Parts: sequence; structure tokens; C-alpha cells
Amino acid sequence: MNLKEIHNVYFVGIGGIGMSAIARYFAANGKNVAGYDKTPSQITIDLEKLGVEIHFEDAVKNIPNSFLNTKKTLVVYTPAIPKNHSEYNYFVDTKFTVLKRAEILGKITETTFCLAVAGTHGKTTTSSILGHIMAEVNATSFLGGIAENYNSNLILGEDKISVVEADEFDRSFLQLSPNIACVTSMDADHLDIYKNPEALTASFIEFSNKVTDTLIIAKGLPLKGLTYSIDEVSDYKAFNLKIDNGTYIFDVKTPASEIKNITFHLPGQHNVMNALAALAMADVYGISLEKIKNYLGTFKGVKRRFSYKIKTENFVLIDDYAHHPTEINAVANSVREMYPNEKVLVVFQPHLFSRTRDFIDDFATALTKFDEVLLLDIYPARETPISGVDSNWLLSKIENTQKKLSQKKNLVKDIKNSSAKVVVMLGAGDIGVTISEVAKELLKEQRYGG
Repeated sequence: MNLKEIHNVYFVGIGGIGMSAIARYFAANGKNVAGYDKTPSQITIDLEKLGVEIHFEDAVKNIPNSFLNTKKTLVVYTPAIPKNHSEYNYFVDTKFTVLKRAEILGKITETTFCLAVAGTHGKTTTSSILGHIMAEVNATSFLGGIAENYNSNLILGEDKISVVEADEFDRSFLQLSPNIACVTSMDADHLDIYKNPEALTASFIEFSNKVTDTLIIAKGLPLKGLTYSIDEVSDYKAFNLKIDNGTYIFDVKTPASEIKNITFHLPGQHNVMNALAALAMADVYGISLEKIKNYLGTFKGVKRRFSYKIKTENFVLIDDYAHHPTEINAVANSVREMYPNEKVLVVFQPHLFSRTRDFIDDFATALTKFDEVLLLDIYPARETPISGVDSNWLLSKIENTQKKLSQKKNLVKDIKNSSAKVVVMLGAGDIGVTISEVAKELLKEQRYGG
């Protein structure tokens, strides 16, 4: 398939964070782009502003006529869509070229010098930091989140160098051809796909074997490559960490050099690790350490990654995508680091019945770290309910007297009834939309910053 000969690209699930980055890319390269998604969102609104035609009802009659030519139209779909999706099945049955998101990302980047960021946690932040640095050499970066510096999940450059988020879900990252890659973490996840942690590990090993030039790994992972860590012996080591007015300042030793007083504004040592991974990849590529230092100092973060929705002296509301126990622990540690003496309330929306079941005790332990807990119902995403797996079961395991089940319609009232100065809302479901509505309601009152 020659992408240059494709006139039209149709996306089934265009509003997904990874899908929309590719849609933006094709639109920017002069292709006709259209697609379906389940519900409108800020992402679909922004795509429509670029001239992308989008509809929200799964019906073949809604596909624009100009996209019905099998030879001129490429169809891209997300694995998150159900198997009985009528538009998807129409394209398959009518013999269109139909590719998964990961396959088309592999096609786009296979002729580029590709820097790929893999890992069960930290991919989006690390790839966004790296994309910001690699803008220095006009790289095109496909991100799994909205980078604040660009208000986009695509950093559009030339077609010689690419930065990609290498997603282990559905073994998608095996479609890539990475020259330089890093692996940030290999915690058990996506066991609905992999069935056991050993299969997940095997998939990461297979990914690492695809790397042609240099593999960079967080120290302690069972892979061979250049290592990075904080305050441990490794090829890339961050040390002398200090916090000054909410900003990290630290030094880094590389295999060949040392650079001092790097400033980095994202909270939490896990984000220092993400910055270090991006630094290592850019250094291996050949960006000067001084330039890397400057880019790290100007990186503003990623939306829904410890994003402040309200930040006043009296009240703080934080939004984060954390949906795995390791990520929740990282958020808990960051909040304690930034607000050591404050009462903290967490609002958590579990994501997937299978993930809740597989990590129920770890979720309970992580959530117990907060002073108060509000639990929403499990967000099902692509799954059907599993008997006995619900938020009530998770709530029963949380060792905290200040805990209760809540519903979206009651969240504002429940937050107002709490004396917590810091509220953190976590999850990968539609809680990311809910928090904007919560913030809007709270800001109507002066005590929350209104």
C-alpha cells in the first residue's frame, strides 16, 4: 500500500487519543479525512475545525459518498470498537483496505528514523517530553495525550524523524520499526489481552528485539540496554534532586558527560524518571545536552497528567489519567510531596471490570493512601460486566474509614461536604469529562476560587 496514492482516510473511532493524532497527520498532509465516533468531545470538535467530517451514529448511510471508492479510501479502526460495528463490517465485507491504528502508524513511520517510547506507565508523558525536544530537528511526534505546549497530540514536523508512543495494548507496538526505543516500565496490565504477566514480558522482549540501534531501559527491567535511574549506578543517572517552589532541580550524569541544574516543572519523581528517559533518547540521537536542558525547562506537561483544574491558596482540584495501581501510587506520592500537610480527597473511577478484578488488592492499597475516598461505578469501556466485580467490592477492601460510593450527579455535593483542601480525580474513563463539569460548578462559589 502506497500512502501517497491514498486520497481519502476514514476513521472508525476517530475521537480516540491515538486515532485523532493520525487523523490530524493525514489532514495536515492534504488527505480527505472523515470518521465516526460514539460521542462528541473536545477532540472531535478540534478535528471538525480542521475540516474533518465526523458523525456520531453507527450507520453506513452516514459515510460520505466520496469515501465509498475502495481504491481511493483507506480505513483505519481502533480495536476498542465492538465486533458488530456496522460501518466497520461494511468496509471489511466490501473489501476496502482496513488497518488497525497500530498498523497504519507502523506504515507512516517505517521509512523514518523512529524513536519509540514503550512501557506500561509513563509512555505519554515521556513521548511528549521527547517530542518537545525533538522539535529541534523537525521530528513529527504522535502522542497519546494532549501536550500543553502544542495543545495537540500531534507535533507536526517533517517526514524524516518520528517520535511515537509504542503501545503494548493488543501487542500494537510490534507493528513499529524503532531505531531508538525506551521501556519505562513492565508492570502487569492488560491481562484481558495477555492472560498472564509472562506473556506481557515476552511481548516487551519481542519489541526490544525490533530495536535496530539503541534500547534504553529503566534500571531493573529484565531487558538489555542502556539504563537510567535516580540516585543509582546506571548509564544515565539523575542526582542532587531538590524542589524549589514546586519545581525540580537536578543534575544528570550520562555515559560521556554531566549536566547540572536541570529544571523540570512536573511534580513527582516518576516524572523526573520520564524526563530522564527522554533526555537519554535525545542524547543518544545526538541533541546537545544544553539544548535538551532548555527544552526540559520549557515543557508544560500533558493534559490529564496531574493537571490543575483549580489551584488557589484555599483549594486545589487535580485531574489525572491514573487507572492502574502503580499510577495511583505515583499520584499519591506526588500529592504528598507537593502538599505534605493537607487533607487529600481522591475521586476514582475504575476502568475495566477485568483490570479491577486482576488488581483489586493493589487498587485498595493505593487508594488507602488518601485521606478520603469517593468511588464511582466501574467504567466498562470495551467490556461486559463480570459477576461480582463492582465498585462496592473494591470499596470493602479499602482500609479507610472516610470512604463511600458516589455517582457523577452527586460529586459536587460530596466534594463540598468534605473538608479536604486538595481533591484529586483519577481514571481513564469519562471522568476526564466529568471533572470539567465539577470544576465549573465549584467555581461558582468563592471558597473554591470563583
